[in-house]
Amino acid sequence: MAGGEANSYYQMPDGDRQKDYPMQPQQAYNQNGQQHYQQQNFQQQNYQEPYQNGQGYSQPPPNYGQNFNPRPEMNGYDNKPTFEQAFKIDKPKWNDWWAGLLFLAVAAGYVVVSGIALQGYAATKGFNGGGIYDSKNDFGLDTNTIVLFVFCLAMAMVLSYAYIWLARAFTKQFIWITGIIHIIAGFATAIYMLSRKYYSGGIVFLIFSIFTVVCFISWIPRIPFSVVMLQTSIDVSKKFGHVYIVSLVGGVLATALGAWFSVTLVAVYVKYEPGANPACSTGAGGCSSAKVIGLLVFITFAMYWISEFLKNTIHVIISGVYGSWYFCSNNPPKNITRGAARRSLTYSFGSISLGSLVVAIINMLRQACSIARQQEANSGNFVANIALCVLQCLIGILDWAVQFINRYAFSYIALYGKGYIPAAKATWTLIKDRGIDALVNECLIGPVLTQGATAIAYLCALLAYLYLIFTSPAYNSNGEYTPVVVAFAFLIGLQIANIFTTPISSGIDTIFVAAAFDPQVMITEHPELYAKMVATYPHVQQAIHA
Repeated sequence: MAGGEANSYYQMPDGDRQKDYPMQPQQAYNQNGQQHYQQQNFQQQNYQEPYQNGQGYSQPPPNYGQNFNPRPEMNGYDNKPTFEQAFKIDKPKWNDWWAGLLFLAVAAGYVVVSGIALQGYAATKGFNGGGIYDSKNDFGLDTNTIVLFVFCLAMAMVLSYAYIWLARAFTKQFIWITGIIHIIAGFATAIYMLSRKYYSGGIVFLIFSIFTVVCFISWIPRIPFSVVMLQTSIDVSKKFGHVYIVSLVGGVLATALGAWFSVTLVAVYVKYEPGANPACSTGAGGCSSAKVIGLLVFITFAMYWISEFLKNTIHVIISGVYGSWYFCSNNPPKNITRGAARRSLTYSFGSISLGSLVVAIINMLRQACSIARQQEANSGNFVANIALCVLQCLIGILDWAVQFINRYAFSYIALYGKGYIPAAKATWTLIKDRGIDALVNECLIGPVLTQGATAIAYLCALLAYLYLIFTSPAYNSNGEYTPVVVAFAFLIGLQIANIFTTPISSGIDTIFVAAAFDPQVMITEHPELYAKMVATYPHVQQAIHA
């Protein structure tokens, strides 16, 4: 029965699925959080009979007696309330402030390092060339590499924006299109690298592509439910808040950050790489390999932290928009996007910094492991290559776990302004208690968007590899810098694409968190969405149950 309903829904024409969800009568909440409906209530009994494969659940539904009061205060406002009034936060309002100060210190350090390195680059610009082919530098990255990264940035931005447009225009087919593009991009990159006898990179891309095929085949039964959630996210984004403006601004900032990082990365090599380097005698400090490695580690870590902070800030802002839609669909607060942005950049600044720091450290370790593995593969040390590959997989699992917790913790922070660790604990506990984790696992949007971002990163990496082959810069005559340049091109493409796609996943994450905190609102205020969720995944009745 469930499979038939899922298939029939998935085959529904777009026009039938894009109808506005009927809004229930405006609700007023008293100080005890009780609801008083001004008109006829939605009869939830239509969806109360749980079943699974035609049978009743053997376990009772979760206990909803936990002491949570998630609904925003709506009384006392004659007109539309502001976001701050609808979603009040308790004291202390400023949380994790030490992490915010540390973030600002690291960002300031990045500015200083960038300034010193760029001074050295500017002083020797004639030596490093003004374009692709006129460099005299044969020992480190030069202007040729900057031009490459500009191409990668442009590709990442254009493809990311096109990917967002694809989600809006072809919502039903979006998951299939993403999977096919990701698989083709991965295999194309792997085959070309192998044909050029770049075995270390080709084998890695080939393994990832095969793994993607296996995963995607296993995901097919879960596509109908994921389409329902994606359609909901897209529908809300079109008429609630300024979701796509936030996405565009975030994408532009991410591209600018990537450009700054690209120039700084090259400038560090230009300024401190030992050899016949005229920059060693200019500005502060001399040249040494230790300085190059140390500064590369610092600026890469800083770039990860800053870009993660940007991505999570966008996530928190969008979560405020979708939280307002979920709880206040009949009387939405005014200036939702502005209010959510103000909270994220003030009271929640430290909490976002702390959560981003954890991810930045993990990503930094994974990036270092990736570069080391490619270098070991180039040197023919396959034992070390395999060991580093296993380590990279373990770090990837850790990254997935932290990212999973962060997504829902930040949605909670957006609405209630708690500290990062308390929010992570409370959200995780409630999601498990309510059974929402089953819905989260059933929804493919997070993995699908990751696949899309990875496909864009693949293409940036392939572009970097082709560029190094056809321009053949003197510093890379023996291929020594190929792993580094390709890895950073992949990183730039991945981070920009992730930031562009954040608003889509943020909406779905917030709906899950809000449903965990108050499932009754889903049933009464969004009955058509609830009905579609039940039709495509009957277990919803156990997870979202009044």
